[in-house]
Amino acid sequence: MRSAIAFAALLLAARSLGGQVPALGLGATRIGLDERAQRLEEVALSPNQSAAAKTAAAQEAAVIRRRLAEGDFKVGDRILLLVEGEPSLSDTFTVGLGSTLILPAVGDVSLVGVLRSELQDYLARRLGQNLRDAVVRARAYVRLSIDGAVARPGFYGVPADALLSDALMAAGGPTPEAQLGKLRIERAGRPIWEGRALQQAIAAGKTIDDAGLIAGDQYVLPRRGRTTPGDVLRFGGFLLTIPVTIYPLTRIF
Repeated sequence: MRSAIAFAALLLAARSLGGQVPALGLGATRIGLDERAQRLEEVALSPNQSAAAKTAAAQEAAVIRRRLAEGDFKVGDRILLLVEGEPSLSDTFTVGLGSTLILPAVGDVSLVGVLRSELQDYLARRLGQNLRDAVVRARAYVRLSIDGAVARPGFYGVPADALLSDALMAAGGPTPEAQLGKLRIERAGRPIWEGRALQQAIAAGKTIDDAGLIAGDQYVLPRRGRTTPGDVLRFGGFLLTIPVTIYPLTRIF
């Protein structure tokens, strides 16, 4: 039960702060990013700034310019697409090589240079070239692996604006034997978030996007020793009381 109580505390803290989204995070617009890059470039050229400040500004500006050029979508990201009157286009599609979507009756749709904030309008315009009066809704997901002491390990497509804790709950949440203090997030087999830093990020209400997660990143929740049937029943009842957002339709396999 200690793991249940600890996780509840993290969830409550995350819920209280979850609405705070960085200005240049998930919902960043092209105008906002461009304005930010321009200000940074001015700092980088200013004679009144230190060499360190100018270097940092130039590096951040370059990152933003690259984002504007390449867009937000990577191979493995998933997009939920709903097109009224078009069942074959109302499905979840995976971003492939070259940041391309392959859509039935439409063909290849490049997402190079497309920001998440632009996705729905962009796809509506693109599909409008093939479909008359198309009504399009789109939402982007990030493919994550949730492994270890969770109820339903597997790969999940999670909204990029979901809390880090919500991503864990998409897999049914931690089991009674979970060692929450040892939760980590890996990329290519190497930890990118772990220990106190990860616990603080969850408690602070950081989202998938805030944490910089990308398609293919893996949650790993180690197991502790054996548990009793009573532990399982108490833990199951406890999970029913947690007010979280579950994403039951986004499991990939």
